[in-house]
Amino acid sequence: MSASAASAHYFLGVDGGGTGCRARIEDEAGTVLGQGLSGPATTRLGIDAAWASVAKAFDAAIEEAGFEAAEIARIHAGIGLAGIGRKGALEAFRAIAHPFASIDFVSDGVGACLGAHSGQDGAIVIAGTGSIGIGFVDGHELRVGGYGFPISDEGSGADLGLKAVQLALRAHDGRHERTALLAEVMQRFKDDPIEAVAWMDRATATDYAAFAPMVIRHADQGDPVGRRIVQGAAEQVDTFVRVLFEKGAPRVTLLGGLSSPLEPWLSPDVRRRLNPADGDAVSGAIILAKKSLGGR
Repeated sequence: MSASAASAHYFLGVDGGGTGCRARIEDEAGTVLGQGLSGPATTRLGIDAAWASVAKAFDAAIEEAGFEAAEIARIHAGIGLAGIGRKGALEAFRAIAHPFASIDFVSDGVGACLGAHSGQDGAIVIAGTGSIGIGFVDGHELRVGGYGFPISDEGSGADLGLKAVQLALRAHDGRHERTALLAEVMQRFKDDPIEAVAWMDRATATDYAAFAPMVIRHADQGDPVGRRIVQGAAEQVDTFVRVLFEKGAPRVTLLGGLSSPLEPWLSPDVRRRLNPADGDAVSGAIILAKKSLGGR
């Protein structure tokens, strides 16, 4: 190995979310050397299960890069994980042995924000299964919402699904107009409210969010209830964006699985002020890894 290769630094970024985990290794020039994928990596699954998913993803990236122990020891890792804010989670991950030169952890949302704005000041609104606004301004972190479904996560897929189910039950009773959307929701429960109650007892935010595509489809087709639900969600996202600007964010980017279908429903002033993302959450994790190196 040459002297320059022996002193080279490598950067590993991992985005561990509730649906899957992605890892990427880059050199100092930003060349991608290896990538890996695995299943969900969220603390809801437990620390051991989340770390196992992270390790599976970065092991695949290391294998693709063809790294031996000497190169692995020169990797600086940044890990973005869903649910890292849960009590004791960060300390538990920091206590896990690893083979890297350094490692740092943030939430998957913070990783996405770092990537969206190339590590500079800015904010994001994530509209997916859940929702949250996150940003950084002059070294201070901004946060709006995202306290968990059903008490928060306004404008999210889970929120859309909850409202659709609520209104479908009212329509079944004759307390609300019955539209094509609400009829289709009740068909999922065999037109039996007791089936809906049984489903509710075990339903997660992801289960509620599974109704979101149906709601948006009916809204786009002109269903009046679907339109009201989606418009209400868009108004919540509008508020997220405006509040982040009010808090000093110079740029705001809309991300998440609902970002594209919801964007046409946003207020014109909000749509005009949104910025596209510079990079993804894995890019943000790599930025975190480089900051760790810079702080050494």
